[in-house]
Amino acid sequence: MRIIKAFLAVILGIVAGSLINAGLIFLGNAIFGSPEGMDLLDPESVKAHADKLTAANFVSTLFAHQLGTLVGAFVAAMIAPMRKMLFSIGIGVWFLFGGIYAASLIPAPTWFIIADFALYIPFAFIGGKLAKGRNKSGQ
Repeated sequence: MRIIKAFLAVILGIVAGSLINAGLIFLGNAIFGSPEGMDLLDPESVKAHADKLTAANFVSTLFAHQLGTLVGAFVAAMIAPMRKMLFSIGIGVWFLFGGIYAASLIPAPTWFIIADFALYIPFAFIGGKLAKGRNKSGQ
């Protein structure tokens, strides 16, 4: 049973974090606008229009990445049968690798890349701590 819970913790953590991330990226672009003709589902289109993105687009994307990581880490830690923080940090590493891959495809300002890469693990840690607190209180 532990192996099934561990597997579910990883899969559901990744799915939950990815859904939050994608939803917030779409919401951010709906609120702040995106360059005409840019298709958020096509990396080549985003790459072609990246120079027209505003600081608000990048800040909302940064927020989406980090909140997605936090939620994914929280979900994984809530489900994990043991070593909950290890699962949380593992989700943070997963999303960090995703961020590195995205940065290799889509040009972004240096400030964004540094902040993005630096925040994945701390936000995963926070997600793990939040889950640990909920588990201790019996909720």
